[in-house]
Amino acid sequence: MYVAANPTTAHQASDDNVKSRTLLMSNAEGAGENSEWQKGGARFQGKRHSEYFDPCQEAADRSLKCLRRNGGDRGMCTDYFQAYKDCKQRWMEEMKEAKRKEGKSWFG
Repeated sequence: MYVAANPTTAHQASDDNVKSRTLLMSNAEGAGENSEWQKGGARFQGKRHSEYFDPCQEAADRSLKCLRRNGGDRGMCTDYFQAYKDCKQRWMEEMKEAKRKEGKSWFG
């Protein structure tokens, strides 16, 4: 027959287990100041935000909203699709021109 332990003693034992596990985790390899996570974290926090964004995101959202509104009928949303394509084409041309002016190219 199994007799339950004193609840107070059982609670204290579980607290001791938690404390010992916490101590082991804090003393574990990689938990110190120079852990891999902390080394990588500094690199990612210092990363510059992207200089570019998608100026055509609003047109893309409108075309998707049109599709949802019309039950996926692409024929009803051709104007929205064309507006997105035109926006994307203008943006790509502007990006090419900016890179050309900066003298940056793929090959040199």
